[in-house]
Amino acid sequence: MAEDKRKATGNAADKAAVKSPKRPQKAPVKGAARSERNWRHPLRSWAGSHRASARQAVDRVRHHPLSSAMTILVMTIVLALPMGLAVLIGQVERLGVDWQRAAQLSVYLQDSVSSEAAEQLLGEIREEEGVAEATLLDKALALEEFQAHSGMGEALQQLSYNPLPSVIVVTPASIDGGAAALEPVRDQLAALPGVELVQIDLLWIERLTSILAMLERFTGGLAVLLVLALLLVMTNTIRLAIESRRNEILVIKLVGGTDAFVRRPFLYIGVLYGLLAGLLAWLLLGLGMLWLNDTVREVAALYQSDFELAGIPVIDGVSLVAGAMLLGLVGAWLAVGRHIRDIQPQ
Repeated sequence: MAEDKRKATGNAADKAAVKSPKRPQKAPVKGAARSERNWRHPLRSWAGSHRASARQAVDRVRHHPLSSAMTILVMTIVLALPMGLAVLIGQVERLGVDWQRAAQLSVYLQDSVSSEAAEQLLGEIREEEGVAEATLLDKALALEEFQAHSGMGEALQQLSYNPLPSVIVVTPASIDGGAAALEPVRDQLAALPGVELVQIDLLWIERLTSILAMLERFTGGLAVLLVLALLLVMTNTIRLAIESRRNEILVIKLVGGTDAFVRRPFLYIGVLYGLLAGLLAWLLLGLGMLWLNDTVREVAALYQSDFELAGIPVIDGVSLVAGAMLLGLVGAWLAVGRHIRDIQPQ
C-alpha cells in the first residue's frame, strides 16, 4: 500500500515536471545595451514625428491642388525674375571680361610714313615697355578689311587713292586698371616719330561695365522687394492653412500637444512649397534661356561674334532651389509663430 502511494506520488511529480518545464533565465541586460536602447527610442520617435509631418504637408498640397498651384506659381515668378536677370548680367559680364582681355591700342601712322619706315617703327614699338605684341596693317590691307566689313566695297573702289592710314595694332602686356592704366603706354607710343594718333579700344567696354553695374544694383533692389513679397505670400498662405485647421489644433492642445508639435507640419508645407517653386523656376529659366538664345546668336553674328547664352549653371540652380526652400521655411515660421500662440483652448 505504501509502495503504491509512492508510485502515485512519483507519477504526479513527473507529470508536473512535464507540464511546467523550467524556463531558462534571461541574461541580465548590460549597461551599454540598455543605454543604446534608451537613446534610440526618442530618436525613432523624433524621426517618426517628422515623417508624419512631412506626409501631412504632402497631403495638404495634394488635397488642395488649386490653391497650392497658385501659391507655387507666384513663388516661381518671384524667384525666376531676379535670378534670370542676375544670370543674364553675369554672362554678359563674362563676355565683357573676354573682350577686355583682348583690348588693344590702335597706333595710326601719318600718311607720309613709308612702308620701310612703318616696319622700323613696328620694331621700336615692340621694344617699348608695357607692349606684349604689335602687328602692322599697311594701307592696302586696311582698305581690304574695311571693304570686307563695312559694306561699302563698291563705293571705295571708285576712289582714286587710299584714304586709310597704316595702323599698328598693339596688345598691352597688362590691362589691370582699365583704360586709365593704359594711358602711360598710349603717351609713350604717341611720342614716337611718325605717329598721328593712338586710340585705346577699351572705352566702350568700360561703358558697358558701368551699365552692367547699374543693372546689378537694380537687380539687387528688385530681388529684395520680391523676397519681401514672397514672404508675405507665404505668411498669408500658412495663416489660411492654420485657420482651416483651427479646431484640430484646439483638440491637439487640449490633449497636451505642444506648440512645436502643432507647428511642424506647417513648416514642412513651407519647405515643400519652396522646393516645388524652386524646381519650377529652374526649369522655367532653362527654357527661357533656350528661347532667348536664338535671338542672341543673331545679334552676336552682326558683330562677328559667336557669343551665346550658356544656360543656368548647376550651382546656380541648386542655390535657387535651396534659397526657395529657406524662404518657404522662414515665411512659414513667421506665420506659425504668431498664429499658433493665439489659438488656446478655453
